[in-house]
Formats: sequence, structure tokens, C-alpha cells
Amino acid sequence: MKRIAAEKALEYVEDGMIVGLGTGSTVEYFLPKLGEKVKEGLNIVGIPTSHRTKTIATRCGIPLSTLTEHPEIDVTIDGADEVDPDLNLIKGAGGALTREKIVAFSSKREIIIVDETKLVQKLGSFSPLPVEVIPFGWYPTKLCIEREFGCRAELRREEENPYTSDNMNYILDCEFNGIEDAEKLEKELKSIPGVVETGLFIDMVDTVIVGTREGIKLLEK
Repeated sequence: MKRIAAEKALEYVEDGMIVGLGTGSTVEYFLPKLGEKVKEGLNIVGIPTSHRTKTIATRCGIPLSTLTEHPEIDVTIDGADEVDPDLNLIKGAGGALTREKIVAFSSKREIIIVDETKLVQKLGSFSPLPVEVIPFGWYPTKLCIEREFGCRAELRREEENPYTSDNMNYILDCEFNGIEDAEKLEKELKSIPGVVETGLFIDMVDTVIVGTREGIKLLEK
């Protein structure tokens, strides 16, 4: 299901485009396919959202650049952890939420590729909400989030050590029993000193390509 969604996304990439390259398991189906098109003569420049994506894209032969060189992106192809009926998202399981949001904000069109298991009626129903925080004072930040929003915030770890994002920050995975007002939560979380960014992507998506057992399903804004 992820593979057919990734293949469908290729139809939105045209010659001469600046293309945002997301992070995550579904995008990793997309990158080799895009690399094949580049080898066949497709002329594009990719803007990766993480060190991991940069490594994979380079291996696939995709020309890369930066937002400094190309501050306006034609289309971004990315994945998501959850998608609600309004095409709002939770992202960040791959740890790249801040860079992904910057690239999405800089894009004329944001296209999300997922399998059908990512569709939910309410964000936060199954996936925790990642919140990127400054390492200094991360624990008071965690306590504040838990106190203010009634969720459980766990420091993401790699083995025994705190996980660090490409920005050298920590991530708190916040478990909600469904998020009632995602837009309000986004604003309130970002008002807390120490919070860098959240994995809530509100009103940023144009199209969601869903791979299902029956084939492709397109969700449009």
C-alpha cells in the first residue's frame, strides 16, 4: 500500500521543479522511484528534510540543494503518522518534524503519501504527538506539558540515551486519548518556553495519496 502511494506521487513531479523530500518509511519507497526518473532524464532539484533522506537521495542519484539556494519549493512529497478528515496531520515519528514543517511552509503544494492505516477520525487517537524541545530544561518542559494538557509525555530514547533530532534537540512523545482541538493545542504548546516545534500540521496539506487494499484513494483539500 505504501509502494503504490509512492508510485502515484511521481505523477505530481514535473521537469524543472524544486521538490521537497520528506522523511519516513513511505517516502523511502518514493526516493528510489524518483531516482529512476532522474536517471531517465527528469530534471529536478531535491530539498531533503533530514540527514537520513539526504543520504538515501544521494545514493539514488537525486540532485540536492538547500532552502538558502531555493527558498521556494514547487511540491513536497512527505509521509504522515495520522491524517484526519480535514487533512490535518500528526508527523514526527521519524524525528524530522521541525525541518519537515519548514519545508512544507515553503512549498506551493504539499502532498502526503500514506497507507490506509494512517487515516483517523481524530488526531492523537493512536499515534503519540512528537514535540521537539530544547535539551536545556527538557524535564520542566515535560512536566508543564503533562500538567497543562493532561497527557503523558515521554522522552524519546535511542537505547539508553535521549534521541536527538538533526537540530540536536530532544523529542517528547505525548500520548493523548484523542485531540479535541488540534489548532488550539498547537498554539498553546508553542507558547511554552523550551518547545521548538510540534508534530501537528494544521491546514498545510493540499493532497493526500492513500494506498489501500483496493488501490489508490485521493483526498483533496
